[in-house]
Amino acid sequence: MSQAATSGPAPRITNRVTEAPARRRLGRAVVRPIMMLGGIAVVVAAVGFYWLTGGRVVSIDDAYVRAAKEVISTDVSGIVASVPVHEGQRVNKGDVLLRLDPRPFQIALAGATANRDAMASTLNAMKLDYKRMLRDVDVKQAKLQSDQANYDRFANLVKSGGVTRAEYDNARFQLMADKQAVEALKVTAAVQLARLGGSADADVTTMNDYLKAQARVDEARRELDHAVINAPFGGIATQVETVQPGMYLAAATAAFGLVSTEDVWVEANPKETELTHVKRGDPVDVTVDTYPGITWKGEVEAIAPNSGSEFSVLPAQNTSGNWVKVVQRIPVRIKVEHKPGDPELRAGMSVEADIDTGHTRSWRDLF
Repeated sequence: MSQAATSGPAPRITNRVTEAPARRRLGRAVVRPIMMLGGIAVVVAAVGFYWLTGGRVVSIDDAYVRAAKEVISTDVSGIVASVPVHEGQRVNKGDVLLRLDPRPFQIALAGATANRDAMASTLNAMKLDYKRMLRDVDVKQAKLQSDQANYDRFANLVKSGGVTRAEYDNARFQLMADKQAVEALKVTAAVQLARLGGSADADVTTMNDYLKAQARVDEARRELDHAVINAPFGGIATQVETVQPGMYLAAATAAFGLVSTEDVWVEANPKETELTHVKRGDPVDVTVDTYPGITWKGEVEAIAPNSGSEFSVLPAQNTSGNWVKVVQRIPVRIKVEHKPGDPELRAGMSVEADIDTGHTRSWRDLF
């Protein structure tokens, strides 16, 4: 009895130790794909946001400060009298940079002026001489009329024996000579009139010979004026030590340099593929390697109509069979706003420029 009572069905016991790992595995199997898909969605969303908000600013590190430069020289030759500037000196527009000895140019101007005045006197004398020639023509013309009358009388008298044949011939030859003399005087007067420019009453200052002499005076005065070299713009003088007083400076010979402090800009050389949306007037943030942490404001002033290689000494020849396409760079000129107190921008400094094109992308650009 006791065995029957104790041998009945055993109570069911739950194995919690084996069921918990199974549930965790099931949870991971469900959560893992969700997390993977969620991560992919986050990455896609981040990439899409970056793509939509990107492409507006074009960053260029191939950029340099440029400034107007002038090689100071003169188109006349002479001895250097003085150099009023020194190396690194700031000058304003119109300041004297170099003087040549003015005495040779003053002498040349005085000679040209005297020659012009002498030419004016000569032309006035020629005008009076032309009038004298006209009077000579009138006198000879009156003599010709008298000889013509004598000839006519002798022609009638020679038939009746009133004059000899010899007297008649003398009257005839005299008439012929006077006619030739009148013609010769008229030609001489015409030549004189031609020298006077066709008008004996014209002002001598309008005649060709006078204008030619006046041109020599103007040239001599120009050379005297160019014996002094003035600054064409405000800037800094450089390499001044190459010119010293007393040395001979030939025409068109470089004396020294002048770098502008007023006309300064940035020349950037972006790739042609970066210029899609860049246009004139776009704002630019400019940073200079020499002055970290300082940003200049500027704007796109001009975009070159050609690549930098177009004006190279040996441009690329793309007609050969081994041609390789190379991305070109297009120069862009950036106007920089320079405020009082800003550090000095010097030609040749390395620059980084960020051009804000204002262009925004949309999902339609993907299709």
